[in-house]
Amino acid sequence: MNSKVTLVHRQKAACVYIRQSSKYQVLHHQESTERQYALREKAIALGWPPSKIRILDRDLGISGAQMTDREDFKTVVADVSMSQVGAVFALEASRLARSCADWHRLIELCGLTDTLLVDEDGIYNPADFNDRLVLGMKGTMSAAELHFLRARLQGGKRHKAEKGELRFPVPVGLCWDEQNQIVLDPDEQVRSAVALVFRIFRQRGSAYAVARYFADQGLEFPKRAYGGAWDGKLIWGRLSDRRVLSILKNPAYAGVYAFGRYRCVKEILEDGEIRSKVRRMPRAEWLVEIRDHHEGYVSFEQYLDNLDRLERNRTNGDPLPGPAREGLAHLQGLLVCGRCGRRLTVRYKGNGGIYPVYECNGLRHDHLATTTCVAARCDLFDRTVSRRVLEVFQDEHLNLGLQALEELESRQGTIDQQWLLRVQRVQYEADLAQRRYEQVDPANRLVAASLEARWNEALDHLEKTRQQAAEFQARANPTVTPAKRQEIRTLSHDVSRLWNCSTTPPRDRKRILRLLLKDITVEKTAHKQLTLHVRWQGGACEDLHFDVPPSSADQRRYPAATVERVRQLAREITDDRIAAELDQQGLRSPTGKRFTASMIRWIRYRYEIPAPELRAPEELTVAQVAKHFGVSHGVVYYWIQRDILPARRVNRGSPYWITLDDAKESQLQQWVRDSSRIATSQN
Repeated sequence: MNSKVTLVHRQKAACVYIRQSSKYQVLHHQESTERQYALREKAIALGWPPSKIRILDRDLGISGAQMTDREDFKTVVADVSMSQVGAVFALEASRLARSCADWHRLIELCGLTDTLLVDEDGIYNPADFNDRLVLGMKGTMSAAELHFLRARLQGGKRHKAEKGELRFPVPVGLCWDEQNQIVLDPDEQVRSAVALVFRIFRQRGSAYAVARYFADQGLEFPKRAYGGAWDGKLIWGRLSDRRVLSILKNPAYAGVYAFGRYRCVKEILEDGEIRSKVRRMPRAEWLVEIRDHHEGYVSFEQYLDNLDRLERNRTNGDPLPGPAREGLAHLQGLLVCGRCGRRLTVRYKGNGGIYPVYECNGLRHDHLATTTCVAARCDLFDRTVSRRVLEVFQDEHLNLGLQALEELESRQGTIDQQWLLRVQRVQYEADLAQRRYEQVDPANRLVAASLEARWNEALDHLEKTRQQAAEFQARANPTVTPAKRQEIRTLSHDVSRLWNCSTTPPRDRKRILRLLLKDITVEKTAHKQLTLHVRWQGGACEDLHFDVPPSSADQRRYPAATVERVRQLAREITDDRIAAELDQQGLRSPTGKRFTASMIRWIRYRYEIPAPELRAPEELTVAQVAKHFGVSHGVVYYWIQRDILPARRVNRGSPYWITLDDAKESQLQQWVRDSSRIATSQN
């Protein structure tokens, strides 16, 4: 009996901690697991009763590099800190922790609570300096061992990867052959499905459009299972947009052998735990990149172009241009503000009828301006650019109709081939089930019944697949007849008619524009004039100019010549006569109406044109009359409104001109004397 083990220790629990670093070790290195479970017998030999021994094996298959996800190790630390454990048994220090921080924390707690640490080499009391020194060295050596193992493993993998010989799971559509080379999948249906993904993406420009195309055509996409009972088996199912993104971003399809695309990094969570996270690394930080390593589905240049297009499709950034989206604005995503450099957005306005408007409020959002940088109706931009695009078509004499026809026929042939291969695969599975049933001994009824049921299921699946293929063929586009071909050939020479046809959807026009145009910078070059700096896909640049039509307010604004004419006439005649004079001269308002006195009056108010001075020498103003009688202006207006005091005015809104005779003056004087209110105000 060891002297370090006392009765106090035996009265507490004995924890036997068992751990393997990976699930592979748990399955294939069972000797180590058995040796760890045998520590229970050692605890009994040291005097612990079986009822006091706790087996902690929930951490099997979890790395000891950190405490995260190691629930039993957390249990050990918690129980030791509460002085509920007499001894902790482990095969070696590395079983408990590979991290020096976790190991020394456990030693510190064991020393404070008088808890022993037991391994194959002996019994250690962390409260004793010598034992503590030995335990610290064991922890340090365990951490160093982990470091050297990891360095040798990673170094070997990288060295092999630099030669392109490191084997790892390849994406569907590729596989390893007997010569340790990556080749295209021998399954024709798999190759055709993968190639179709890249083809549709080049045509439609977005991952969602590819997934939607597969769904509309009833096509399936394969996925290869790794591990378990389904290891190596192809599973066909629905293609999602997320899956399309992973295919487009995988360099293996471009013939590139890449190693180090993903890296495990550690981060500290809010609760203080350290957790490992797999992060996708940028291409500049890949450890190995070998081009033209194997045959791919696309070229490396096409792969980079696909990545660039996906980056432009992002809606949370400001890339240009995005994919062709829904809406009436043909140039959405292609226009750049020449003032602030931001992308022009589309806003729909209108009360009776809805119409789109291109505008940029970049400087307003940054509080650098109070007005928009650019704002104009979309049809102005679209007509100008579309007219130039049609001219380019005419100049090049493009036979677009026949090219579209060939594309449709090719696309239809690809879809038909996919359905044919699908039916052939299901037919093979049905034939295989039949052969297995025919090879079984009829006397073995249980096995025969099971194989017969599988054969019947395969036949039902075959019949269902054939029906789906037939239904698709019925929905598919009919074969183009020679007459239809000639009609398309004729229409191909009238591109403008096809472009302006009501049956041509705006989305198709957007796709054509994105194939030809890279971006367009919009700049205000003069009042009510915009310049479009067009950059074509080939690198050529040219400028297009167009005038912005006047706004509704500008349309109602009077011409400067009309205002000047009113200013001249207002010196001599009244508003009524001015309107009549303009009418005789054949002048009309901006809306085409005849001039009225109210229009002339508004012009004088808007442009500060004074009324004509046509007062007689004997006539007085309101101010002069008020001063003469010693009353306020309001009293004078009261007299005028009630026809007590005669007055005249040239125009509505013009000042009153008053004529006084002796009789009227005497009457008003008596009025002032008899009015108590006026008298009170005078006093």
